[in-house]
Amino acid sequence: MDLKKKFEGKSVLITGASSGIGAALAREFAKMGAKVALAARRLDRLEALNRELTSLGRSSVVLECDVTREGDVESAARRTRESFGKIDIVVANAGYGVVGNVEGISLTDFSNQFETNVFGVLRTFYATYEDLKRSRGTLVLLGSVASYISLPGAAPYSMSKFAVRALARALREELKPHGISVVLISPGFVESDIRRVDNLGKLHPESEDPLPHWIKMPAETAARKILAAVARKKPEEIITFHGKLAVWIERHFPKLISYFAGRGAKGRPEPGRD
Repeated sequence: MDLKKKFEGKSVLITGASSGIGAALAREFAKMGAKVALAARRLDRLEALNRELTSLGRSSVVLECDVTREGDVESAARRTRESFGKIDIVVANAGYGVVGNVEGISLTDFSNQFETNVFGVLRTFYATYEDLKRSRGTLVLLGSVASYISLPGAAPYSMSKFAVRALARALREELKPHGISVVLISPGFVESDIRRVDNLGKLHPESEDPLPHWIKMPAETAARKILAAVARKKPEEIITFHGKLAVWIERHFPKLISYFAGRGAKGRPEPGRD
């Protein structure tokens, strides 16, 4: 499939675009000739990415945006519209993961997790719905393999991603009459900062990622797979081999998966507290 032909001239809004999968997606969409709106909280990283893209002759715009803050996503959508004239593809990627056994964390931790990972996705959808109707565009939701397998030590994160998966399945049918496609992407372990972020969403760049390098898919590889799924308008796509394997094991040998399920949450920064 010629991805450049699919995405050239398209206007793409990406939340959580400052690092990891979001930044890699911005680069890949730009390579394919798309115009990219970069939305995230970390303005310094967005500006660095914007300089990288513009130096290559790509069209991009920086949008400081916190998906938990009322009005931010609406402002990002408006500025994308003003810059590019339309919005064809929306990638709801912003998110982080709360870790810790349930008895050791609080209702606030659960609430904060859902504010970003679930209500942030909903804010993104509501802010761009009319744009996607006009363009008969595509809504891309970033889920996780954790939406198929509930992870010990990361219940809030798994719950939030189960909710995103449920939302994607409902929206897919509801939006079909309007010509809007919904694509759910469920990554396994991918190179990103998510395991260096505490329970308050604060990045600890000095923290070591507890996962071995060999098990993590490079963000660039993940982004290319995501673009291919979006181009095909595939309803659901699990990326990473180990992610697909884990879901298969969970379906056929659920007891076996419990041995491995909690490993990704170990070694994370100490949970943040107010």
